[in-house]
Amino acid sequence: MKPRENGVWRITRNVDSLKRILESTQKAAEASNLDRKQSLRIQLLAEELVEMLPSLLSFTDGEFWVENDGKSFELHTVLSPNESLSLEKREKLLDVSSSGKNAAAVGIMAKIKLAAYFMLVDYDSNAVLNGSFYMHGMADSPYFPVQAWSLNAYRENVGQEKGNDWDELEKSIVANIADEVLVGIQGKKVEIIVKKAF
Repeated sequence: MKPRENGVWRITRNVDSLKRILESTQKAAEASNLDRKQSLRIQLLAEELVEMLPSLLSFTDGEFWVENDGKSFELHTVLSPNESLSLEKREKLLDVSSSGKNAAAVGIMAKIKLAAYFMLVDYDSNAVLNGSFYMHGMADSPYFPVQAWSLNAYRENVGQEKGNDWDELEKSIVANIADEVLVGIQGKKVEIIVKKAF
């Protein structure tokens, strides 16, 4: 498999495809002369991303690339609904997502994945749903034309309550390592950006 252009890889649920995320991240870390601890941290973020993607990629096409400026990194994943996401499936996912049954999503990566689901199933209206974790994370972002789900906004809002969601944040690898995670809409595509600067 070769990058499409400028280091952009097409990704699928295929294990070899998802390995490209880890390989690309490792190469970027090596090219930036990260020390062992820094390299391990950026790899952990890539691994968390790989763990989350297979279910999303069951009805989307994806692309992945790494952007870095010195020791400042962004891991970009773009998801486009494909023909397997029929109107019927979209409505079913939206019903489940907005019914409150998503409240059992445990862990930050599960919440990030649900934010991406929400946007994929209803990108035309930006998935304005009632999930408190979703609304807690909505914020303006220079990356996206409309509000995006932001880990930092979620952290700030949940931090005021200091409940179970806060405990979840404190235990999360991503929440403890990443500087920011954004999930937003560009046209009819959903983009996930994981940011880390050393």
